[in-house]
Amino acid sequence: MFSEFLLIKNFDVRISAEMNMLKLAPLALIFSLSCLYAAPPNTDRRNSEIPNTNTHFQAPSYTTLKAWEERASALQKQVASAAGLFPLPEKTPLNPVIFDRIENKTYSIEKVYFETLPGFYLAGNLYRPLGRTEKLPAVLMPHGHAEYGRLEHGPLFSVPSRGINMAQQGYVVFAYDMIGYNDTIQIPHAFGGRKEQLWSFGPLGLQTWNSIRALDFLESLPDVDSKQLSITGESGGGTQTFMLCALDKRPKVSSPVNMISLIMQGGSPCENAPSLRIGTNNVEIAALMAPRPMLMVSATGDWTRNTPVEEFPAIKSIYALYDRAANVETIQIDAPHNYNQPSREAVYRFFAKRILKDPRAMQYEEKRIRQEKLQDMMVFHHRSLPDNAVDLPKLFSQWVNAAKKQTEATSDRSILKERLSVAIGASTPQKVEAEVSSDGKIVLSRPNAGDRVPGHFTKGTAGKEAVLIVHPNGSEAARKSSAATNALQEKKAVLTIDAFQIGTGKSSRDETHPYFLTFNRSDDANRVQDIVTACAYLKQSGYSQIRLVGLESAAVWATFAAAVSDIQVTLDADISRFKGEDDDFLNHFFIPGIQRAGGLLAAKRVLGDNRR
Repeated sequence: MFSEFLLIKNFDVRISAEMNMLKLAPLALIFSLSCLYAAPPNTDRRNSEIPNTNTHFQAPSYTTLKAWEERASALQKQVASAAGLFPLPEKTPLNPVIFDRIENKTYSIEKVYFETLPGFYLAGNLYRPLGRTEKLPAVLMPHGHAEYGRLEHGPLFSVPSRGINMAQQGYVVFAYDMIGYNDTIQIPHAFGGRKEQLWSFGPLGLQTWNSIRALDFLESLPDVDSKQLSITGESGGGTQTFMLCALDKRPKVSSPVNMISLIMQGGSPCENAPSLRIGTNNVEIAALMAPRPMLMVSATGDWTRNTPVEEFPAIKSIYALYDRAANVETIQIDAPHNYNQPSREAVYRFFAKRILKDPRAMQYEEKRIRQEKLQDMMVFHHRSLPDNAVDLPKLFSQWVNAAKKQTEATSDRSILKERLSVAIGASTPQKVEAEVSSDGKIVLSRPNAGDRVPGHFTKGTAGKEAVLIVHPNGSEAARKSSAATNALQEKKAVLTIDAFQIGTGKSSRDETHPYFLTFNRSDDANRVQDIVTACAYLKQSGYSQIRLVGLESAAVWATFAAAVSDIQVTLDADISRFKGEDDDFLNHFFIPGIQRAGGLLAAKRVLGDNRR
């Protein structure tokens, strides 16, 4: 037992001195060491704890504004990367078309379509008040998964009621389609496989990009006050509401309806991109709205039933860090999943108070509307899509080419490194917990991460030089390699590891949960992290010259680990057979978003002359 404590953290004390101390006060020494350094866990949490969309998550808690803002910055990048929007695509001309105006006594409805990407059209309806000459606040209205989308009009959901009432209240309102609904049907609502995931090309990202461009459209309108933009949507539209607000600071007020929850994170592909909620959940993402005003609307009959006692207090605590706790409010409606009249009226009143500054805001009630015929609201009813409209394969090809162009145009190594680090989810730990036995067996772990990286460590006598060797068959295979033999002959320190799901690190892992990759890293991403952790351990142990050797297929793991690590290493990895094409990543190194982040080209540029 003492040998395990003795070598923790590589204490700069001679063994003989430690033994003398042990004779004098064994219990005190062991107690002291165990308090200072927590031992790695007995099992790897990445195998034993598999969160999914129905996990009951713990509410986030932050004690200082600095801690939250550091977290918020990292979280915003994670969300953007998962959506394929890190960096943002180029904003090409919208070329908006507004036509077929319907006028009632106090408002108008128009049909709209514009290009959010070249040849990719977003459609919707524009509601405006009549008789107003001043610039007006504007509201975006994404919809949920109701059958008729933005045209749904029933007891539980009615987008037209919202649009008409808010136009009458003095807003310019744009109600727009989810992908695959109503007029926005160039591609289906659910699409994509592993190849698309490499490029972060999927429904959530495209819908979020549509929302960003919809804000651009509203800003361009001559009757809109660009400093008074807001958004509200329900269910899947609630997800879009807080997704947009997480990535774009232009919405000044928001109301996500019946979606912010710690017990259900979203049931559609448009809400569950790979990597989106690794280490987080919708409550924390929605809190990125802080300190801008937000109304959380919930229902007793769906997954927001706990909002008054769980989700709302958690988000309010973050607003309180800004001294703006009053900027977030909540109301719960006794109803099933909805955006019904009582829910809508709560939003009308909140927006009237926060945006219109109307002293009579609490008196706002919904007026009955005249529902137009569906065909009179449809944008492409008896009308063809523009000639340049693209289908799904062409849109994906366009997305890939644009991403490659962005990578090729980026020479700044720090930018490329950040993109890769966020996509892979790997970071250099400030401290590494270690447990080393007398026979050289070692286990590494990051504090509070719950990971467990077994291996073997041999201390050298050749000064500050150490070699980390990674083999696809694990630590024992690495120890038998010529790289290990040569390093040991040269009296260098040698560390070999069983990277994630390799060698003794192999364990059962349930990957059958829906949207597994939304909440959990891929095996290869975890392997990169384990290598980065091992490099950090060697640096922490006093080794200033570290050579990272990646053998066989582990050469690719090592290459990307060297690219994202903050620890300077000399890389020895033959990746001549790995060309960086999609098939290479699909068959040998699968990490969602890796190609969107720059792939092999980015890694090579980051490493520069640091490869052997």
